[in-house]
Amino acid sequence: MPFVIALDSSDVWSNPELFLLDERLNPTFVAGVPPDYFSATGQLWGNPLYDWEYHQKTNFKWWVSRLGAILELVDMVRLDHFRGFAAAWHIPYGNTTAIEGEWIKGPAIELFTELKKQFPTLPIIAEDLGVITEDVEELRDGFNLPGMKILQFGFSGDPEDDFLPHHYPVHCFAYTGSHDNNTARGWYDSATEFEQQFCQDYLNFEEAPEVSKAMIRAVWQSVAKYAMAPLQDLLGLGEECRFNLPGSTSGNWRWRMSPDALSSTLASELRKMNLLYSRLSVEEKQKYTQWLDARAGEGVKPH
Repeated sequence: MPFVIALDSSDVWSNPELFLLDERLNPTFVAGVPPDYFSATGQLWGNPLYDWEYHQKTNFKWWVSRLGAILELVDMVRLDHFRGFAAAWHIPYGNTTAIEGEWIKGPAIELFTELKKQFPTLPIIAEDLGVITEDVEELRDGFNLPGMKILQFGFSGDPEDDFLPHHYPVHCFAYTGSHDNNTARGWYDSATEFEQQFCQDYLNFEEAPEVSKAMIRAVWQSVAKYAMAPLQDLLGLGEECRFNLPGSTSGNWRWRMSPDALSSTLASELRKMNLLYSRLSVEEKQKYTQWLDARAGEGVKPH
């Protein structure tokens, strides 16, 4: 669920009082982030930002309704740009880059307290990537929300990098890469020589085609409670299958999986990894143990 929504959306049209708009219903400030890993000039999203004072007066009715609508479709929601709830980068409307702006605090504690009242289990993933400050960490941990770890980010520094699996906490979602990243193979092919060598040494592989499987295995091996890999990485695909390039407005979300892409071989490989790294359900583990017992002494390998 994106932190912000489009200016021409039905929400802004029907509830302009919820947003920072002028008398002509143009934004006074727009959303984005300052210069970061993805862009030297920041990311200018252009979406209107929230009049938090008004939201507080309504006891965050719109946010409760928005989250409730999504939870009718899914079991868990990733809140994109989670740090925006603690403070959002406000860029004056009309600026052509996101370099100039100001972090404006939001009523994060009050908002999530109300959401927890309405949704007691708080089925939320906190997208805590980018510039993360202490108040963002306190918000995430105070409501016991799992954060995110992206393996691709781990190879530009040294072994102390928090994005390397040996530093992962249990309560997190670990990814080879997200929809905003290149595919594992695409990332490796365009990485620096240092990053490629560090990646090879850390994941113990030699050839570029092996990188996707090596990254998936490392994420699955980690202590992270949840392990994730995009289909492009499961299929070992390259940069041409990248989903999204942050900061760009065209050419995104065009990749489609072919109907026959998911094979029984891939299913078997995933099941084996889930078994090896304790990611099968209790019932599945019992079935597998029973199968092994029944086959003991017959020389049949599990698959």
